[in-house]
Amino acid sequence: MDPLKALADRKVLAVVRADTPRLAVACVRALTEAGITALEISLTTPGAFGAIARARAYSPPEVLIGAGTVLTAEHADLAAEAGAAFAVTPGLTPGAARSAALGLPLLCGALTPSEVIAALDCGATAVKVFPAAALGPGYLRDLRAPLPHAPLIAIGGIDARTAPAYLAAGALAVGIGSPLLGDAGRGGSLTALADRAAELLRAVGAGAEAAR
Repeated sequence: MDPLKALADRKVLAVVRADTPRLAVACVRALTEAGITALEISLTTPGAFGAIARARAYSPPEVLIGAGTVLTAEHADLAAEAGAAFAVTPGLTPGAARSAALGLPLLCGALTPSEVIAALDCGATAVKVFPAAALGPGYLRDLRAPLPHAPLIAIGGIDARTAPAYLAAGALAVGIGSPLLGDAGRGGSLTALADRAAELLRAVGAGAEAAR
């Protein structure tokens, strides 16, 4: 499966952070059942590699489950061993370089034009523009002016209300963490999580139609 095309088609990347691996897997299950099928489990989650492996084991093959916050080369190695479909980094970390060397699709964090270029030169499949909300969708549009072919994913501070604006500004997809997860990663309602996921998918779908 081409992860770049899959993210472009799905438009949403859910960022899962949880207090335990069990909660992380439960959140992944609730999100995939609600229709979000591209997800990253952050390595800030205790037992994240085990959670990735368990989520991968029960999920259909079309569900993309990646490892987030990949900081070190060891993180990249363990993510690959756990069956992660991709690695996400906050910047040009040693984990980014190792992921690229392993052939593990890399979503590398960047903010400035120079950082975007460096991420692509490192072998990034796509560039995670983070923190996107600090500068807004207009910045993403400006960033794409000199870099029109750079595949950009907007992450950080985005919610169902603002997601369509980032897609309209040229984002390949949007990554959403806390506004989507709410308290589900701490043991909160999975039903409410599924409802937020459905709301997000409706918003993104409506935004995509409006942009055509």
